[in-house]
Amino acid sequence: MDRVKCRLTVYFEDPFWVGIFERIENEKLSVAKMTFGAEPKDYEVQELINLNYYRLSFSPTIETIVKDIRKNPKRAQRDARKQTLKTGIGTKSQQALKLQQEQNKIERKVRSRKQKEAEKQRLYELKQMKKREKHKGH
Repeated sequence: MDRVKCRLTVYFEDPFWVGIFERIENEKLSVAKMTFGAEPKDYEVQELINLNYYRLSFSPTIETIVKDIRKNPKRAQRDARKQTLKTGIGTKSQQALKLQQEQNKIERKVRSRKQKEAEKQRLYELKQMKKREKHKGH
């Protein structure tokens, strides 16, 4: 049976609050980033997860090691407190976000190049049409 593990980390990255969704599925990590405006309340985060989780665009997957160790509840609570005090996100998550960012950058460049070429072709056609219009009367 496949096991999916999800984690949400919310932190302040000046000037906005940012949420990082980490999803580990079949020992592969994928990450999505969501920017909040003001500091989100607990009920707002819960509502966001319930309504918009499936709309998030997760990054391509990265191989990761999954440890399945049961923790003492008090130890888990201490670790959770330590994680909330830390700033930033894990290095694997950063790598996944960077990979997604670079893919979006490449797609954006391709799209913009096509638009520029189409505009250049349109202007060329317009210029040729004007040139033909000038010579029609002679």
